[in-house]
Amino acid sequence: QVQLVESGGGLVQAGGSLRLSCAASERTFSKYTMGWFRQAPGKERTFVTFINRNGGTYYADSVKGRFTISRDNAKNTVYLQMNSLKPEDTAIYYCAARLTGYGSTSYREYDYWGQGTQVTVSS
Repeated sequence: QVQLVESGGGLVQAGGSLRLSCAASERTFSKYTMGWFRQAPGKERTFVTFINRNGGTYYADSVKGRFTISRDNAKNTVYLQMNSLKPEDTAIYYCAARLTGYGSTSYREYDYWGQGTQVTVSS
């Protein structure tokens, strides 16, 4: 069982920045693909970005150039640096772990999820 704990959410004005963190409980963290998804009220959970175990990354078009995913395998932690935030980025952000295979944009392909952290961007 992999436990994921997100932190770093909050309220920020448009144009501001936040950094989310997701700490994993397992020492085999380095073998996982890690993803970030978000869910706005009344909407489906949508893909934001992932980072493969080899460091390869992929981003949704809506966040490309503004968000950066990274990982620190020594700390079992994945990060999401969010810059130039917009009101439409407001959502609950979830990190997820995929134990086998490379990254996927489908939330159904991920095996474990964190509890989520709220990000609110005011205009």
